[in-house]
Amino acid sequence: MLTAEERKNLLDLARAALAAAVKGTPAPELPADLSPGLAAESGAFVTLNRGRRLRGCIGLLESQRPLAETVIDMAGAAARHDPRFSPVASGELKDLQLEISVLSPLKRVGSAAEIELGQDGVLVRQGRRSGVFLPQVARETGWGKERFLNELCESKAGLAPDAWKQPECELFTFTVEMVGPEPFAGEAPK
Repeated sequence: MLTAEERKNLLDLARAALAAAVKGTPAPELPADLSPGLAAESGAFVTLNRGRRLRGCIGLLESQRPLAETVIDMAGAAARHDPRFSPVASGELKDLQLEISVLSPLKRVGSAAEIELGQDGVLVRQGRRSGVFLPQVARETGWGKERFLNELCESKAGLAPDAWKQPECELFTFTVEMVGPEPFAGEAPK
C-alpha cells in the first residue's frame, strides 16, 4: 500500500512526464531519494481520459525497475505511443484526467472460476498472443464473467472468443492499487 505522500509524488511524476512527452522535452529524472513504495519493483498502467472517454493507456504487467521509473515511462507512452490514438496535443492537457494502476504480481489461476470480476485484472495468454484487462474494465462495462473473458480473448489478444476455455490457454490474475483519477491540473514545473 502506498502512503498518501507516495501517491502524491507518483501523480506529480506522472504529470511531469506527461507534459514533457507532449512538449517533446526530456522526461523528468528519477529522484535520488525514492521512498520504499516508489522504489519497489512493480508493474503499472497509466490511463488518460478526456471526460468519460479513454485518451490513452499504456502499461507494463511486470517491471524490474522502480515503480516511479515505470510510471514516468508509461505516462509518456500513454500520451504519445498508444496505437489506438493520435498523440496527445498540448492543448488537450488541461482536459485530461490521469489515473495510475499499480499492479500486484501476476498469479496463475487454474480456471475462470477463480477470477473475482471487478476485483481481479486478467491476463490471457495462448502461444505468442496475449491480452489484458484491468479490474476496472468489468466495473465500467458491467459485463458478466463470460462476456468479459470473451472480449478479452477476441478484442485484446486476437484469439477466438472462447479461447479461455481451452486447456492450452493460460489465465493470470492481479490486483490493482488505484492512484487517481486526478485532473492533469495545469502545467508541470519547468
